[in-house]
Amino acid sequence: MSAITLTKDNFQSEVLSSEVPVLIDFWAPWCGPCRMLSPIVEEIAKELDGKVKVGKVNVDEQPGLAGEYRVVSIPTLAVIKGGKLAATSVGVQPKASILRLIAE
Repeated sequence: MSAITLTKDNFQSEVLSSEVPVLIDFWAPWCGPCRMLSPIVEEIAKELDGKVKVGKVNVDEQPGLAGEYRVVSIPTLAVIKGGKLAATSVGVQPKASILRLIAE
């Protein structure tokens, strides 16, 4: 499965109520590093389908969600487990680092 688009309307059901950990990619279309990270995030979404949910938040379209998670630089990755923020990282990360972030 590919990454889902997260909005304030589906955030509760897709992220906070999720039975599995959720990896969120906070990004924007104009952000070069975000475009570099996107294929890695999509690859993880396909590989971990069923074990981890992967979503993307466009910070231009969802400033409230970005503010709620204190996103000041993009790309920012956040891991939500049991409705709570478990881990974050800022900037382009190699796939192995992202997988470690999810596993922690």
